[in-house]
Amino acid sequence: MDIDERIAALDAERIDHRFKALPPDAEGLTVGELAAQRRSLFDGGFGTPLLVLSEEALAHNLAALEEYTDKYGLVFAPHGKTSMAPQLFARQLAHGAWGITLAVPHQVRVARAFGVPRIFLANELVDAAALRWIGAELDADPDFQLITYVDSLRGVELMDAALRAAGVQRQLDVVVELGAGQGARTGVRTDREAEAVAAAVSAVGTLRLVGVAGYEGEVPAADPERVRAYLRRLVALAETLDRAGRFADATEIVVSAGGSAWFDAVAEVFAEVPELSRPALRLLRSGAYVTHDDDHYRRITPFNRVPDDGDLQPAFRLWAQVVSRPAPDQAFLNAGKRDAPYDLGLPTPRTVRSARDGAVRTAPDGLEVVKLSDQHAWLRVPPEDGLEVGDWVALGVSHPCTTFDKWVLIPVARADGTVTSYVRTFF
Repeated sequence: MDIDERIAALDAERIDHRFKALPPDAEGLTVGELAAQRRSLFDGGFGTPLLVLSEEALAHNLAALEEYTDKYGLVFAPHGKTSMAPQLFARQLAHGAWGITLAVPHQVRVARAFGVPRIFLANELVDAAALRWIGAELDADPDFQLITYVDSLRGVELMDAALRAAGVQRQLDVVVELGAGQGARTGVRTDREAEAVAAAVSAVGTLRLVGVAGYEGEVPAADPERVRAYLRRLVALAETLDRAGRFADATEIVVSAGGSAWFDAVAEVFAEVPELSRPALRLLRSGAYVTHDDDHYRRITPFNRVPDDGDLQPAFRLWAQVVSRPAPDQAFLNAGKRDAPYDLGLPTPRTVRSARDGAVRTAPDGLEVVKLSDQHAWLRVPPEDGLEVGDWVALGVSHPCTTFDKWVLIPVARADGTVTSYVRTFF
């Protein structure tokens, strides 16, 4: 089956207790059958808390990054660890993505189970069992391409040993990861270390060096100039290794970076990549764009700096109900840490829907989530707000990566509340 057929097969899954907040009377229906009923979020039997994706915002964001990467001549491999949702992977690929970036072997297995043809693994891969499995995937499918990081001599040794022991026939493509500075995350710290790792790759027959990569989001005390300086170091490293003949077996030279905070700097610096011995694959990996958010990424998105290049819209709404009003200035919602992210900011009330008459109003100034318990959101309520037990409150959330992982099946709804489809996650 191709990727579209495998995605379509998700509609055959049966609704049951595994999927929180879905209508109890949908038990036994397939996901496709429930979607075809076009139920309303508000009177279709859904429970709360309920995480919902906006159909309109998803479509907007997918198109926005497709247009942006086309404009700047970038190849796009959005980071799939954000959503771990093959349906969104398929839509990203349909919007021109070269492939999908992932972080750990389990995520690669999910992507391969749904037929993703190209994977960029943004981590050094030293797990022998995972290397055996990936090697078997490469040998079984000549059209499958996987590129992974390497940042140490020991890593080269472990990769080579595992692949040789498994008798893998195809070489595994690797890129040298350049760290963003002292105290940053992974990656070699100096050009000399990078050159030593590249030489070690060249000395074994199981690996093929195809480029360099890094993550500018880890630049210490990041600002535009520091980020650009790091990215220029990355480009210069590609030049150095190319002059040394380290990419002799590659068909193209990968130069890759790009989280969701500095992709404008990546576009600017990657436009300066000089002519190399082979065509350059300028690979961007931003992932949070697909849903954006109401706080962290809303504040740091590059589109704030380059508004003429586009914009992004928050696609998540977490609907919860008021379950207690124990004091005039206090209320509690039935959504907490099990349902909402809290590592990069607390949820923010956006709209209130009356339980009495269904009237919807913008959340008033001063209505604020001040704390999350496991199953409760603590609300500070402004004077004379009129918030009642039973009212629905739509919360905007911060940090997509720690939102998706709390939900197995997420309704996708139109602005009028009509649910049109469901997104399945695999964490």
